[in-house]
Amino acid sequence: MLEPQSTALFLLLMVAFGCLVVWAVVAKQAVFRLLAACLAFVPAMLFGVVAVNKYYGYYETWSAVVADFTNGGVQNIPRVPAAGPGSGQAFDHLLGSTVNVQQAAQSGAVIGLVVNGSGLAKRIVRDVVVYLPPQYFQKQYAGYRFPVIELIHGQPGQPEDWLAALDVQTTLQQLVAAHRADPVVLVMPNVNGNRTNSLQCLNQVGGPADETYVATNVPNFVAARVRVEPPGRRWGIAGYSEGGYCTANLALRHPRRYGFAGVLSGYFRPLDSRVEYRHIFKNVDPFHGNVTLREKNSPADILRRLPAGSHIPEFWIGASRPRQDIKDAVMFVALLRKQDPATPMLLTANGVHNAVAWRSMITPMLEWMTPRLAQATVAQGCNGCVTPFGTASGKMIPSSRGALTPAVWAASQGRIPAHAQRTAGAELPAAPGAGRLPDRVPLATG
Repeated sequence: MLEPQSTALFLLLMVAFGCLVVWAVVAKQAVFRLLAACLAFVPAMLFGVVAVNKYYGYYETWSAVVADFTNGGVQNIPRVPAAGPGSGQAFDHLLGSTVNVQQAAQSGAVIGLVVNGSGLAKRIVRDVVVYLPPQYFQKQYAGYRFPVIELIHGQPGQPEDWLAALDVQTTLQQLVAAHRADPVVLVMPNVNGNRTNSLQCLNQVGGPADETYVATNVPNFVAARVRVEPPGRRWGIAGYSEGGYCTANLALRHPRRYGFAGVLSGYFRPLDSRVEYRHIFKNVDPFHGNVTLREKNSPADILRRLPAGSHIPEFWIGASRPRQDIKDAVMFVALLRKQDPATPMLLTANGVHNAVAWRSMITPMLEWMTPRLAQATVAQGCNGCVTPFGTASGKMIPSSRGALTPAVWAASQGRIPAHAQRTAGAELPAAPGAGRLPDRVPLATG
């Protein structure tokens, strides 16, 4: 198959370029030599484009390319007007007039929201992309408040990269259908303002208060309108590259707002921020020389100073080449396991610091996080659930992993299968990679 990253496509472009060069050399008439020389630029240019695409692992299929450059791409995400806080019914009405609910009940829906910052982040106004799984639109989940994973993109990047480059929504749908994950709402904020800034989700001294916006404003805004759980144990956060640093830092600095964290090729001490000033990009110290602030925003330093038994979110760590990413991950997991010995770690040989590696990490991360989010919802007593059909039944529907998910099991669905009976709060098995750190670091493939 001549997919964008296939070897066959590279060979075809090389052959086309070679044939045109030969034609330019052997052609007797000047017009044909000129035509061949001009045409040779086409495969040469395409070869460069596909080489860059293969290096970064961006597009894997032609359908992804077409979708990203046509009206089917993420650029045309429907924007839902923001209802007032606490007006879930008003938001559902606006949602119903924006998306095809019947289609969404089969494939889910991606929507856009405009979220205004408040408090320290009152000057920030940005788009937030939200993926609502098919279950959000299905009747048997009408009384269920979904757990959430807040997904943080890298730099350069934007929220839509989770959809176009990493295809996270399709992966989640497939895992849920295969009973390997549980349905969650995915919230993807714009953490840098544009593709080229690098703000690292920090409250910059004298600059944007991105930490406040990402960890407080966005979750509060979404929870006040969308049928999801409030920030806390039933919210997860995950990110790759710079977003991995954001994830580790925000999860440790806001342990009461996130229950789970997934770090994909992240780093664990802040770098200089990159900001645009009068059309010139400059690297600046986000803390303006304040060493105390820097230490308080260094996940590795935060963990070193935590007393044993401190409350922190549960972490899942993934890394790939280059070697420094792996060394950083091993160091951070060693610190995490002082608090939680079962912290899992995945080291993969797929890709380097690019989308190929992150795609290979998304599946195991979702398999680990989503059932724990669902169980955390059960353990909280089904907060926000309502009983449909005017009954007072508090039965649970079985989740795709066998754990009980806190939505109302409609009378038409019958009783809960015996194999799905699990006590709320029961322990899930430890993820692969949990336990003692290896003496030598193996690389997993797959």
